[in-house]
Amino acid sequence: MELPFLNGVEPGPLQSGLIVAAAAVVAVVIAVILHRIGIVLVRKLVRNRPYTTNVTRIAFRASQVCVALFAIRVVLTAAPDDTPGLRSLSYLCTVALILALTWFVMRCIVSVSATVIQLNPYDVADNLKARRILTQTRVLTRSAYFIVGLLGFSFVLLTLPGARQFGASLLASAGVAGLVAGIAARPVLGNFIAGLQIAFSQPIRLDDVLIVNGEWGRVEEITGTFVVVRIWDERRMIVPLQWFIENPFENWTHTSSTILGTVFLWLDFCLPVEKLRAEFERVCKQAPQWDGRVCVLQVTDVSDRAMQIRMLVSAQNSGNAFDLRCAIRESMIAFIARDYPEALPRLRSAIDPVEIGASSDQGRNLADRPDEIIDGSPRQA
Repeated sequence: MELPFLNGVEPGPLQSGLIVAAAAVVAVVIAVILHRIGIVLVRKLVRNRPYTTNVTRIAFRASQVCVALFAIRVVLTAAPDDTPGLRSLSYLCTVALILALTWFVMRCIVSVSATVIQLNPYDVADNLKARRILTQTRVLTRSAYFIVGLLGFSFVLLTLPGARQFGASLLASAGVAGLVAGIAARPVLGNFIAGLQIAFSQPIRLDDVLIVNGEWGRVEEITGTFVVVRIWDERRMIVPLQWFIENPFENWTHTSSTILGTVFLWLDFCLPVEKLRAEFERVCKQAPQWDGRVCVLQVTDVSDRAMQIRMLVSAQNSGNAFDLRCAIRESMIAFIARDYPEALPRLRSAIDPVEIGASSDQGRNLADRPDEIIDGSPRQA
């Protein structure tokens, strides 16, 4: 390569270094221009393909860095042997290229995840399939992150001088150290495997309604090691992934978001059940939260003082079911208090006429004998 501004420089390492630097700059500029042209052409050719469109947008910067480093690596490969620091520069460029390729693959994984989320929106009424796909995508994306990062780090180690000797010595001394490392890494590996199990078997999904340790909440996020459950009062419960594999819990939306809700009332026996059932059905039909499937009122239990009324209703999701239960409870209590106040729970008392007569006779006998001892103390006339 002949460069006019190097005519005054004597041939040698300095000239070789300047030539390599200039060639590297030119190669990077050409590579960046070609990269931009290629991206524009790809976007025009695949305008209606969401994955390719997303990958050209999300992985644009990472691919640009990879192209630039590859151009520099080509220049360094063709550089003269007397170039100053050629070996060190080649090693650094190789390491940087490996890291850039790792970054590029991770961005491609992100683009896949973004495309799946875009094609399967879960902000709809019947989002069971979308939530299942979204859960698998996010868990597998984080697992892929871990694997790609581990591979990238391994390739970087392989470029180190004596890396094989280091690996051999590490394996030779892997007795007790390997046991200790295995015990220390057990929670991490356990959560990683649990994440794969959750991704494929899916006992939980994003936006599922769960009862965990007596707390009602929704699955807000599934990471590579834990699950974030948003409690109804805006608290967050952080639960390890492995806990969901080893412990029982309630999932209210495992097969469908629809759910049944119950309202229990204890009322007096004198209440006409048919009148109450008619009012209950009227309230259900007027409630916007009711989905029209189930509306049943039954007497499910009795005690010595009252009867138990169970009102069973259905709703599209657990949030609507909770609001519907509250609305029915309020309406039915207001109806009973207005039309049948005597049917509200109350204590009953009964007086036996025989006991009344005996008490009256005893009172008259005591009045005829005032000097007798009453309650342990003498009564004076």
